[in-house]
Amino acid sequence: MATTPAPESPLGDSPPAGAAPIAPATPNGRIVLLGLLLVAYTFNFVDRQILGILAGPIKESLALSDTQLGLLGGLAFAILYSTLAVPIAFLADRWSRSWVITLSLAIWSGFTALCGVATSFGQIFLYRVGVGIGEAGGVAPSYAMIGDAFPPEQRARALSIYSLGIPLGSALGVLAGGYIAATVDWRTAFLAVGLAGLAFAPIFRLCAREPKRTVTAAAPALPFGAVMRILAGKRSFWLLSFGAASCSMMGYGLAFWLPSLMLRSFGLDLVGTSQFFGGLLLTAGVVGVLAGGWLGDWLGRSNKGAFAWVPAVGFTIATPLFIAGVMSSSVTAAFVLFLIPQALAYIWLAPVITAVQHLVPAMARATASASFLLINNLIGVGFGALFIGRLSDALTPQYGSEALRMAIVGSLGFYLLSAILLGLGGRALKDDWID
Repeated sequence: MATTPAPESPLGDSPPAGAAPIAPATPNGRIVLLGLLLVAYTFNFVDRQILGILAGPIKESLALSDTQLGLLGGLAFAILYSTLAVPIAFLADRWSRSWVITLSLAIWSGFTALCGVATSFGQIFLYRVGVGIGEAGGVAPSYAMIGDAFPPEQRARALSIYSLGIPLGSALGVLAGGYIAATVDWRTAFLAVGLAGLAFAPIFRLCAREPKRTVTAAAPALPFGAVMRILAGKRSFWLLSFGAASCSMMGYGLAFWLPSLMLRSFGLDLVGTSQFFGGLLLTAGVVGVLAGGWLGDWLGRSNKGAFAWVPAVGFTIATPLFIAGVMSSSVTAAFVLFLIPQALAYIWLAPVITAVQHLVPAMARATASASFLLINNLIGVGFGALFIGRLSDALTPQYGSEALRMAIVGSLGFYLLSAILLGLGGRALKDDWID
């Protein structure tokens, strides 16, 4: 059926209500859009993960327990981050996604800056909730814009480049946060990264142009209930979502607690810890994200199940290597042992996210992505750091200063559970896939 360009809205780059699929963007436009989204996602993870490197100084300053730190790193952020993502994404499917991302960036950056003035657990908890509210509108609309701008055979690689915001943002948060906290204080670290994000928000809005959308009579925008019914009937959606949630339990838990492990059990100072973890993320993290995108596009051409099987194999290999690194007694040995599993821990991002994009029609991608993220983040982000922190407190009477080390080892089974769920999900993708 022939398509006609959708008229632009008064905002200049968003379609009118009900507009649906989007025409391919020009190559240069794709690159610019992807670059801007990558920078925004990098700020997303700087603000999200900086708390991990600052956990030690914050714990001492505000007299917090590991359980309270786990709440700050998990549920405080995840409660509204997960639940608000779905209605915001539904709005983004019908309004300007670049505006949604811009406003979200400004909100999460502002609340990050406010964390620097908190004087109690209650205050910093509420400010972390605010960070989660802002970040709820950043990821799913970005996935949808990338899915619309890039052809199917390039989407996994494009999403892998976007997903570089995770290791890059995490590494920058760790490096900048550790250095600023060591040379000034932890409050200045929050203020600095929050204000930097606020400064980028208007630049993003001015430069990020959505791909032109086209409307067909056969493909109107889907009602929210219709999207939910499509997803509810897809077995692969549930297996991929809970598989991702399981690996995120461990991934976010490690991202939050590994700096504290290096401080407590390996004797590093704050700057040394930031260099250790930041270097690990910049090397292994970047390689893993890019490898996932390349493998997904390559192996997924002939077998759609590969989008889930690649990360399933990766988690199976990563688990014993992580255990060996955590239990080692040498900083150098730990770094070497962490390199391969840290790369494998990131390999799931592009393949699984790409698969979710292909479980619904194009006009419902943001809503589908947000529904996936609701499950992934509410469980993974919400309880990963809290689970390890609570387990660490419970093991302290028996293991003392080594309780955190044992809590991390005991939690690594979540990677194996993820491998099982993703392996099963790969079998269902062939029947559920929509080109």
